[in-house]
Amino acid sequence: MPPRRRLSPDERRAQLLAVGARLFARYPYDEVLMEDVAEQAGVSRALLYRHFAGKQELFAAVYSQASDRLLEQVPLDRPGDLLGQLADGLDVHLDYFIAHRNTVLAANRVLAGDPVVQTIIDGELDVLRARLLEVLPLADESVRAAVAAVLRSWLVFVRVLCLDWLTVETCTRTELRDTCVGALLGALRPFLRADTTQAVPSK
Repeated sequence: MPPRRRLSPDERRAQLLAVGARLFARYPYDEVLMEDVAEQAGVSRALLYRHFAGKQELFAAVYSQASDRLLEQVPLDRPGDLLGQLADGLDVHLDYFIAHRNTVLAANRVLAGDPVVQTIIDGELDVLRARLLEVLPLADESVRAAVAAVLRSWLVFVRVLCLDWLTVETCTRTELRDTCVGALLGALRPFLRADTTQAVPSK
């Protein structure tokens, strides 16, 4: 059997993040122990703590990485296809929320008061708001500030609604997605070009 290859610090950090992401997705936050992460990664606890000072720091790094990947996948670069982009963007987030339910609930509820995690969430919402502002077919540039305020509130609404849905599924996934899209279109109706309002696509 060939000897196990020694990992560089960056490779080891990536490995620990992958193990952490898997465990945080599989188990509630309180049930994940740093000892479990070290064992799953095949490293000593001392080595794990050299990379991450504690569980909250590891979780924040895992969540930050997930947030970056989600933003890369959100399709907000197709002019003239606002409804499709909104639906697809929500599908990307719902796919992640469903597959990583424990991680999402931990970030938004268990660690809601953690400033690092909250900064990650706020940063993601700010990026999404800015990108939506760029693709929305505004009736007039003078309404940009009003639309930005609506988007900020809508993104919080979507996150709260999705968190509640993860806890208790009171509707289907498609109904949840279309409710979110419909809420945005209804709120923005006074500010968008008249030709924007169409039926929300179903999948």
